Amino acid sequence: MKRTHILALLALLVCVLTAVGGYAALAQSDTQSSPMQVEVAEDGKRFVFGQDHLFSDGLPAYGTPFVTQGYIYPVGTLNGSNGVLEDGSAEFPDKVIGEWTCFGYMIGDGAHSTTGAWVVSTQIYAFNDSGATIVTTGFEIADLNQSMARAVTGGTGDYSAVRGEQVQELLGFTEQMGVNLRVEFELGA
Repeated sequence: MKRTHILALLALLVCVLTAVGGYAALAQSDTQSSPMQVEVAEDGKRFVFGQDHLFSDGLPAYGTPFVTQGYIYPVGTLNGSNGVLEDGSAEFPDKVIGEWTCFGYMIGDGAHSTTGAWVVSTQIYAFNDSGATIVTTGFEIADLNQSMARAVTGGTGDYSAVRGEQVQELLGFTEQMGVNLRVEFELGA
């Protein structure tokens, strides 16, 4: 009889540990999902900047405010210099998954920067399928193919409670001098 009680207790303990382990795995999967990746093609025609802080060539210098917009594509769409046609429309309209809006200030050596931080900005990623948004803030660097981390500060819809990190990489520039970016979101609650 004693042995039966011990076996029953062991079976109960195994059930409890299995349930706790399953709950922990579920909780981890909810907060540590795989990173989401997208690419951005800025429409250089929608890059508008203040006129108070300009270099002699007319490009924005340190302290110049700006706003710009572009297209969000699935990762693997852009080659570093494409994504927007000369008239400002999307080069791959069937692949557009959202609209990117960015506003902020030029820092460093402004538009003449070739390395290091050149922009401090807020970015809004608005996704077509759900209407949800992700909002990030932080520095952007002028270095090609170098990663820079930014803070995910919130969002709307499916992303209303997220926090996390955005890793951004400058792939190159379109013919209209808009940026091509690869972006990865590490999201959690």
